[in-house]
Formats: sequence, structure tokens, C-alpha cells
Amino acid sequence: MIQLYVNGNQYSVDIDPGTPLLWVLRDTIGLTGTKYGCGIAACGACTVHVDGEPARACVTPVSSVAGKHITTIEGLSKDGGHPLQHAWIVEEVPQCGFCQSGQIMTAAALLARNPRPTDTDIDDAMSGIICRCGTYQRIRRAIRRAAQSKVKEE
Repeated sequence: MIQLYVNGNQYSVDIDPGTPLLWVLRDTIGLTGTKYGCGIAACGACTVHVDGEPARACVTPVSSVAGKHITTIEGLSKDGGHPLQHAWIVEEVPQCGFCQSGQIMTAAALLARNPRPTDTDIDDAMSGIICRCGTYQRIRRAIRRAAQSKVKEE
């Protein structure tokens, strides 16, 4: 049995230790917000946080995160009120929505370590997340909006 802490809840999963975290989250636990994109950690759609750091769930063996704290898009906020989620709506970022959970989780990790990122900081942090619809300018605007919102809260 592997012990996982996902979005503040404890789970015991009886699964092959080499199973990618993505499939444990989606198929075993039932959290389907984390998306499968490429399976080789190239697109970023599967990004979650492991102990606060972004990780590609499609290539992360579940055994490597045993006992660690995992946050998925469902755990970012209980009511969708996280500043990034709000900014994503205001800036009308999503088109197909496929990459959005990975984009938001990556942006959340950026703002956690750098609450006032420059455009270069944003571009560097987000460069590994592929948006098939090309909404990169809206994504940058949403991250800037969320950063300004977080600054106002402090």
C-alpha cells in the first residue's frame, strides 16, 4: 500500500509502485482535472504540485511521492476562488481548456515563489506548457492580474 496525501486527504492505494501519478489521480482516486497530454512530460497538461513544486504527473512514479503532499487543480481552491482561477475567467483565457489545469498549476507555483513576476519571469516559468490554442498572451495577462490581486490582499 502506498500512502498519498492529495488535496489535504489521505489515500492508501494498492497499485504497482511504477504507475504514473497521473493514472492514480485520475483512475484510482477519481480526480480528473489533471489531464493526459503527451505522456513524456513535454506538454505540461498533467502538472500538479508535489510539496509545493510543479511536477509532471505523467512521468512521476507514484512510489516517488509516497507521503508527500500533492495538490491538483481540484485542490487549488474549494470554490474556484483562487486569484488565478478568477483571473483566467476575467481574461477569457480558455478556448479548448485542455491545457488549462497544467497552466494554472504552473502559474500558481510561480506566484508562490515569486509574487511579483516580470513578463520574463512569467515567460520562463510557463515556457514548458503547451497551449494548442495559442492563448499565451491571455495567459500572461491573467498571471499579471492574479499577481496584482495577491499584492492587494497582502
